[in-house]
Amino acid sequence: MGCGSCGTGKPGGCKSNGGCSSGACNRLNVHDWLRDLPIDDMDSQCKVVEVSFKQGSRKEFFRNTTLQQFEKGDYVTVEGINGYDLGEVSLTGELVRVQLKKRGVDEFNPDMKKILRPSADREIETFKISKSREADILARSRTHATHLKLAMKLSEVEIQADGKKATFFYTADDRIDFRELIRIFAGEFKVKVEMRQIGIRQEAAKLGGIGSCGRELCCSTWLHDFKSVNTTAARYQNLSINQTKLSGQCGRLKCCLNFELDTYLDALQAFPDYADNLQTAMGTAFLIKKDIFKNLMWYTLPNNTKHYPLTIERVKEIKRLNQQGTVVDELQAVEVTSGKPKEVEPSFVDVVGQISLRTLEKNDRRKRDQQRGFNNNGPRPNNQGPRNNGPRPNGPRNNGPRPNNNGSRNNEPRNNGPSNG
Repeated sequence: MGCGSCGTGKPGGCKSNGGCSSGACNRLNVHDWLRDLPIDDMDSQCKVVEVSFKQGSRKEFFRNTTLQQFEKGDYVTVEGINGYDLGEVSLTGELVRVQLKKRGVDEFNPDMKKILRPSADREIETFKISKSREADILARSRTHATHLKLAMKLSEVEIQADGKKATFFYTADDRIDFRELIRIFAGEFKVKVEMRQIGIRQEAAKLGGIGSCGRELCCSTWLHDFKSVNTTAARYQNLSINQTKLSGQCGRLKCCLNFELDTYLDALQAFPDYADNLQTAMGTAFLIKKDIFKNLMWYTLPNNTKHYPLTIERVKEIKRLNQQGTVVDELQAVEVTSGKPKEVEPSFVDVVGQISLRTLEKNDRRKRDQQRGFNNNGPRPNNQGPRNNGPRPNGPRNNGPRPNNNGSRNNEPRNNGPSNG
């Protein structure tokens, strides 16, 4: 996700404060795979540069009149409305021509704005101060819109780098008379106000988020144009018409319903048309589903909950016989297998009574004895210094009784003589 969504404000390992060329710092990035190729002819090189604003939520094209080489992530000062604006270079070179063609922009349009110069430190500081005001201005503008009881939703505000102009993006179902609101904004914020209405999908693209698939929203990462989506796309793909599951974060039908629609339409061309009903001896069979992966058509009979999968050839044959006035006796359904190997259930063995505690104690005792024997036979550490191996003295060895210091027991021979009573 973009750097503005993380806790640190800067991606891990990025040393350019959110302007790295990996593409993780902006939305709707394009990988420049022609960046390292040498340039043969400077005159034929594209003179237009793509500049992104507000972390890629808005991108525009500017003419590079100075022919200065810019790298991705460089801050440049461009022409603004009654002033200047500051953006980040997102794409240069030949791939800009591809983006111009996709957006329908003329490369040689004389009205295209120009890049003035690389941004100076003073301009970058002013730019950061202007951007720091956006959150407070957005909160206060929503309060004013609620106080005036306007049926609109302010989703984002973008302030020009020089602080002279502010663009308010909002969504609304009907036309809004916001003349009084503009008057309040201009008097309180001391800027030139521009109100720009956007759609629900554009609002989701600006805000970003995580979809039900677990990935970032397509509209905030790579999707530029928003085509109309209807429930017919879901019916072609045999999806249940569940508004909750088919709706995206914007509340409209998911754009990804159109991604595989062409593949389904191509596969459905092999299926026969007007085969919704088949006449059989057991009644009229109704079509309930088409399986393009197994080339099967599923039918059901009246007063019966069983589903009958038929091949395309069998459906065509039954349809031809029905046109001739012949009613078939049976559908001849095929057997459908899942194709997955059956899981073998683990078998359990009753081991109650086979293992006794005595056996475990014997094993523990045997291990303990083996460990004790290994420790006794191993080398012992010598902590008493070098041993004196010299000759022993030849004096008599004292083999007498050892003294007893315990005091409780006397090992001397007892006196068994007569006692003096």
